Amino acid sequence: MRSLDYIGTGCCAGSANAKNDYTTMLGKHQLSSEKTELDRVSHWENVYSTKQTTEVSWFEAEPTTSLNVLDQLLPQGGRIIDVGGGASFLVDRLVEKGNWDVTVLDIASTAIKHTRKRLGEVAGDVHWICEDITETKQLMKYEVWHDRAVFHFLTNPIDRQAYLDRLNESLIGGGYVLVATFAPDGPEKCSGLPVCRYSVDELANLLGKEFKLSTNSQLVHLTPTGKIQQFTLAVFQKV
Repeated sequence: MRSLDYIGTGCCAGSANAKNDYTTMLGKHQLSSEKTELDRVSHWENVYSTKQTTEVSWFEAEPTTSLNVLDQLLPQGGRIIDVGGGASFLVDRLVEKGNWDVTVLDIASTAIKHTRKRLGEVAGDVHWICEDITETKQLMKYEVWHDRAVFHFLTNPIDRQAYLDRLNESLIGGGYVLVATFAPDGPEKCSGLPVCRYSVDELANLLGKEFKLSTNSQLVHLTPTGKIQQFTLAVFQKV
């Protein structure tokens, strides 16, 4: 994987001297990690406590694109983790298919609570992890790592590396990572937070030689308020 100073287009965390500043950054990160974690939890709990699932900007009534890609990659199903999928309807559709072993990870317990209630009894068929993806130690081995609109919130290079480390450790050889982030011409902020915007080449450089690009596309997402957001969707296979 690429070194920690690599950043996406429009990402606020970079500098030309990122490598020289790494030791200082690491020390500051260790000192502030507990506060950062609490801030993240508070932010996302507030979002899901004050808005309906259908009101958040990333809401999609049907995860058609993800389902189509998954059907092409692994029509027989397998073990998948949906990172940041606490309020997504992807888990509903995968459970309905019956051939996926699904884990949903989200930092916000409120989001998970809403989805578990929506699923009813079949919620017991899903593995639920309420933790920060950069901190969790509860991951299993997966054939597919699915992330729609989480990675671009990681503006700190150390957080990005922690994410990538967990991805690399959890995804089996031959497995796939499906990631959707804001494109270079996408929003600079979301939910009041700065984001990093990525082209497919930038995502490929971050993942490194351990992953090869399988497919990619540019997506246009229409938010519940009618705003247009440009996304980069990329699928990589671990070699």
